[in-house]
Amino acid sequence: MITLKGDSIYLRALEPNDLEFVYAMENDQSIWEVSNTNTPYSRFLVKQYLENAQQDIYEAKQLRLAICQDEDFPAVGLIDLFDFDPKNNRAGIGIVIQAVENRNKSVGTKAVELLIRYAFHHLNLHQLYANISVENAASIALFTKFGFQCIGVKKDWNLINGAYHDEAIYQLIKQQF
Repeated sequence: MITLKGDSIYLRALEPNDLEFVYAMENDQSIWEVSNTNTPYSRFLVKQYLENAQQDIYEAKQLRLAICQDEDFPAVGLIDLFDFDPKNNRAGIGIVIQAVENRNKSVGTKAVELLIRYAFHHLNLHQLYANISVENAASIALFTKFGFQCIGVKKDWNLINGAYHDEAIYQLIKQQF
């Protein structure tokens, strides 16, 4: 896996020493609604996941990368291509920055830009899409900054804390980027 580098961040493959970081992310209930998680994960399951993370995107249909800000290697977030569909040249994209203090500092913007370029120019995808809660103004602003357009709203799509919430689907076609 190549490292995707920007001017102040880089994206890298997950490593075995990411166990505690990924474990903390997967078990952080405050982000479960954006990660579509319903139950906690054990360290054992996360360790197994990391051991299999070397599968390429064509085999796993997913690519999860750590978002790093410096060469000291620690991750500040995760960014994914998921539901990779090489026949139709599309994939979903998702991002989570773990600590609140690392949000709204352009880390997410730079990570999304790197992954879009990788998806369109290295994987030769035709389109990307993101599923975003209509209430998540920060994610909507992030993705629309790159030209993602809302192509529909799924009504009462997610049940969160006993209430149903709408989820929008945003799409970016390669020619638009």
